[in-house]
Amino acid sequence: MQGISPRQQQILALARQTGNVTVDDLALRFDVTPQTIRKDLNELCDTRLLARTDGGAMLSSGVENFAYEARRHIAAVEKEVIARRAASLIPNNCSLFMNIGTTTEEVARALVHHEGLLVITNNIHVAAILMPRPKIEVIVAGGMLRKSDGGIVGEAAVDFISQFKVDHAVIGASAIDEDGAMLDFDYREVRAAKAIMHNARNVMLVADAMKFTRSAPVRIGHLSDVNVFVTDRTPPEPVVAFCNDNGVRLEIAEAAPQQQQTMEAAE
Repeated sequence: MQGISPRQQQILALARQTGNVTVDDLALRFDVTPQTIRKDLNELCDTRLLARTDGGAMLSSGVENFAYEARRHIAAVEKEVIARRAASLIPNNCSLFMNIGTTTEEVARALVHHEGLLVITNNIHVAAILMPRPKIEVIVAGGMLRKSDGGIVGEAAVDFISQFKVDHAVIGASAIDEDGAMLDFDYREVRAAKAIMHNARNVMLVADAMKFTRSAPVRIGHLSDVNVFVTDRTPPEPVVAFCNDNGVRLEIAEAAPQQQQTMEAAE
């Protein structure tokens, strides 16, 4: 790649594999100083191949999402914390939608001990997580299976979802803009997400704080369209204001001490 050093090419390759990289890990891997790595990251960010994060950088993603395996590992601890709080807000003996996303998959894992749930999903990973639970019924939407991440999208999925009216919906987003817009990458996925929101009595958004630093081209909706927003850190002030002005319940999930140490070590 022209204009990029061999070490920067390796850093970029690592970011493509994992979604993000940290200064400390890279300094150890390449046996150079953190200052040298910061210079490398700054140069990669100047070319818009990477975007800076606290303590490192992430693959720049304005029009294309990270690979599924990379998304699973990004903010993994934060997603577990969010999922635990989100699951605590969902009662037994209710119906709910769960859409595509690695955070909603973590919520599914946190729901395995619930009873009397009817879960409708267009995410085959959610279905696989909940299927073995004897007191949870799972309905899978029909449609085109997106092989990259197990999401079911397309007109058939939207039509299927529209047949139901459920108590709760758990949705994710790839990015949240400061104006309160919830954004994603695939317009087909967004159509299914909109149908899910339209056909649920209560909508819960689950998204980690990294989503405030990202962008995506397709609009899902606005924070004013959700009832509860569960995240791991206090959002930027404009987002907090939107929640307050529109009656959105903002839930900041707190990590257990050991999880907090893991999250701080990753920064």
